[in-house]
Amino acid sequence: MTTKVPKRPRTAKKGEKTKGAAELPGRDEIMAFLADNPGMAGKREIARHFGITGGARIYLKRLLREMADDGLLEKRQKRLSRPGDLPPVLVVLVTGRDSDGELLAEPASWDDEEHGTPPRILVLPDPRKSDMRAPGLGDRLLVRLTGDPAGDEATRAGRMIKLLDRQASGVLGILRQARGRTFLEPIDRKQKELEIDTSDLKGAEDGDLVGAQVTKVGRYGLPRGRIVRRIGAMHSEMAVSEIALHTHGIPHDFPDRVIEAAENAKPATMSGREDWRKLPLITIDPADAKDHDDAVHAVADEDPANAGGYVATVAIADVAYYVRPGEPLDREAHLRGNSVYFPDRVIPMLPEALSNGLCSLKEGEDRPAMAVRMVFDKDGRKLGHSFHRVMMRSALKISYDKAQAAIDGEPGIVADAVLEEILKPLWAAYACLKRGREAREPLDLDLPERKIRLKPDGTVDGVYVPNRLDAHKLIEEFMIQANVAAAETLEKHGVPLLYRVHDASSPEKLEALKEFLGTLGIRLASGGGIRPAAFNGILKKVEGTPEAELVNQVILRSQAQAEYSPQNIGHFGLNLRRYAHFTSPIRRYADLIVHRGLIRALKLGDDGLPDGMEGKLEMIGADVSAAERRAMLAERDTIDRLIALWLADQVGTRFAGRISGVVKSGLFIRLDDTGADGFVPASTIGDDYYHYDESSHSMSGRTTGETFSLGDRVEVRLVEAAPYAGALRFELLSEGHYHKRRSARERTLERNRKHKGGGAGRSAKPGHPSKGRPSKGRRK
Repeated sequence: MTTKVPKRPRTAKKGEKTKGAAELPGRDEIMAFLADNPGMAGKREIARHFGITGGARIYLKRLLREMADDGLLEKRQKRLSRPGDLPPVLVVLVTGRDSDGELLAEPASWDDEEHGTPPRILVLPDPRKSDMRAPGLGDRLLVRLTGDPAGDEATRAGRMIKLLDRQASGVLGILRQARGRTFLEPIDRKQKELEIDTSDLKGAEDGDLVGAQVTKVGRYGLPRGRIVRRIGAMHSEMAVSEIALHTHGIPHDFPDRVIEAAENAKPATMSGREDWRKLPLITIDPADAKDHDDAVHAVADEDPANAGGYVATVAIADVAYYVRPGEPLDREAHLRGNSVYFPDRVIPMLPEALSNGLCSLKEGEDRPAMAVRMVFDKDGRKLGHSFHRVMMRSALKISYDKAQAAIDGEPGIVADAVLEEILKPLWAAYACLKRGREAREPLDLDLPERKIRLKPDGTVDGVYVPNRLDAHKLIEEFMIQANVAAAETLEKHGVPLLYRVHDASSPEKLEALKEFLGTLGIRLASGGGIRPAAFNGILKKVEGTPEAELVNQVILRSQAQAEYSPQNIGHFGLNLRRYAHFTSPIRRYADLIVHRGLIRALKLGDDGLPDGMEGKLEMIGADVSAAERRAMLAERDTIDRLIALWLADQVGTRFAGRISGVVKSGLFIRLDDTGADGFVPASTIGDDYYHYDESSHSMSGRTTGETFSLGDRVEVRLVEAAPYAGALRFELLSEGHYHKRRSARERTLERNRKHKGGGAGRSAKPGHPSKGRPSKGRRK
C-alpha cells in the first residue's frame, strides 16, 4: 500500500482569478483527502491539493473551522484528521501476535465508546537500531505509522521508534502533605516527584499509596499530576501487592471491551455434549478459593480383568467455549498469561464474570467441562483413557481440610453417603495412583510454603506454614495423570501442543551442588544421566536432621526452571516423558491452548485450535513462560514486603535462624519462626577480615579462623527493616565455629590471592569490632 502524496500548489497564471467560497471543495472531498493522508495533512496541504490560492484561503480556513465545530475534524498541532484517525506518531500497547508471530499493538489511549474497536497495528522493527531491545507482550512503544503492508490481521503498520516504560503515563507513589505542599513521592526512585492537583484527592490522605497521572511536564520545576485512585494505607496488603503489580508491569485492569465480552457471554448449551450431570463429581479446593476449575470422581473398576483397579475421572472447566481465538478475551488472556495470587486477592487471567462465574464449577449448577476418564490397574499404571466434552453438575464443594477431616473419621463433616460413596473411593483410587508414583520416583522435595495470615484491615497477623495433607496430594496426582493423558492424546493425533517441560540440571549447577553436599559428607555421583531418584536418596539421608530444610532448598536451586515449549524434552522433576498443562484453563493460558488442541484432535466442536498455529506456539510458550516468572517474582516480593512491614516495629529484637546463603558481601539469614530472609553485611561480622570460600559456601576469619558456613544455626538482631524494598538487615550475635589457625605461609598466600582479586569480604579496623554499622539492605 502506498500513501498518496499531497500535490504541489498550482501557481496561478498572471491575471487568473483565484477560487472563491463558491469554488471550494465540498466537505466530502476534504474528508476523502484526509482519509487518504491520515495524520499528514494540514490547511496548507489541503490548499495545495485543491489548488486554492490567494484570498480563497480565507474561505478555506473558515470552512475547516466550521467542520471542526461540527465534529468532523480534529486538529493535532498543524495537522488535521478525522475523529478516530491515528496520529502519525503514537504510543501503543503490545497486545498479541499475528499468525506469523509478529507483534500486534493497539493505541495506548483509545475511547471505545466514541470510536469503537481500536485499530490493530503491526509493529515493525527499526533496522537502523539493531541494538534496541526486542519488545514483548505488555510493552509500551512509541511508533511511527508507515505505508508498509499490514497483512490481514492489522489495519496499519508502524515502525518502532522507542521502547517506553511500561507504566510511562502512570505513577505509583505515596501522597505527602508538608509545609503547604502536596506532592507524590514515587515508589520508583528513578521517577521524579509530582506536584499534585489538590482539587480532587480521591479521599487520599498523607501517607496513602495512590495512583497518579502526569498532566503537565514543563522545562522548569516539578512535573504536575492528578490522583486517579486511592489504593490505601501503606501498611495494607492491597497497597503492598499494588507495588508488586506496578514494579513488574503486570496488567491488572481489564479493558472495557474485555469486561463487556465476559458479561455478555451466554451459558453453554447441551449441543455437542455428553450429559454427565448425574455423575457425582466434586471440587476440593482451599477454603477461600474463589474459582473452581477442576472436579474429580473415582470408582472401583468393574472389569474382572482389572481386579483392584480404579476408574478416575477429572473434569475441567470448558473455558475454550467462552474464550475464542483472536477475540478480545483471548488477546487479554494471552497478554496476562496467568492469574497472579497475593495473600488477600487474585489478579485473574479472565474477568470475574467468567473466572468466578460461568467457568467456575459451582456446586449444584450446570457447567460445561472437558473431562478425561482414566483406567488404572492396582499398581497405579494407566491402562487407557478417553476425553469427553460434557455438561456436569458438581455434587459437592469441600475444602482440603474438611475432606481430610472426614476421611480421618471426624464426625459431622459430610453426610455418611458422601463419605462412603464419594470420598472413600477417591482415597482408595489415590492409594492406587500413589503406588504408581512411587514406582516412577519423581523428585520429592519437601519445601514448606510460607503463608501470610491477615487481619480484617489487611495488615499482617502472622506467618504460618500450612499442613501438607493427603487431600492435597490426591488432587495433585489426579491432575498430573490428566495432564499426561492430554499430552499423549495430542501426540497421537498429530496436533501441535505446548508441553510443560523441565530440563535436567546443568553441569555447572550439579558441580556446585556436589561441592556443597561434600561439606556435609554426602556424595553425589559424577557424570551425566542423574535421575530424580539420586536426589531423593540424598533427601532421605538428611530427613529429620537439622540440615534437611537447607538441603531441600539447595537441591531446588540446582534444578532448571520449568517452562512451556512446543519442543518436548520431557519433565525431569516429575520423571515423565511427556507432560502438558490441561487442568487450569481459568488461570493459565497454556492450558487453554491444550484444550483447543483436544477439541480439534477429537472433533469436539468448531472452537478448537486454529490451523497454522504450529509457527506461533514457540512464541506463545515464551510469552506465557515469561508471564509465569513475572507472577512468581511479584508474589514473592509481596510476601517479603509484608513480612518486612510486620517486623518494622521489632527493630532490636533477637531472632533464631539459619545461614541460607553465603556471598562475598555477606551472609543471608532465614528466620526460623517466619521464614523471613535478611542479610548480614560482611563488614559487620566482627573485627577480623573474612574470606569467602565459594567451594565450601563459607566465610572465614583470616586471623582467628572463625568460620560461618551455609546451614549454620545463628542468632541475629534485627537492625533495619525496609518495607518498600522488602529487605531486612541483621547483626550477627552468634560465634562461628573454629578451624586450626593457619600458618604464616597460608596467610601470605591468601593475601596474594586478595591482591590478585581472589579475596572477598571486608574487615573492620583492628581493635574496633563492627557493631552493626548501617548498610544498604539487599532487596530479596
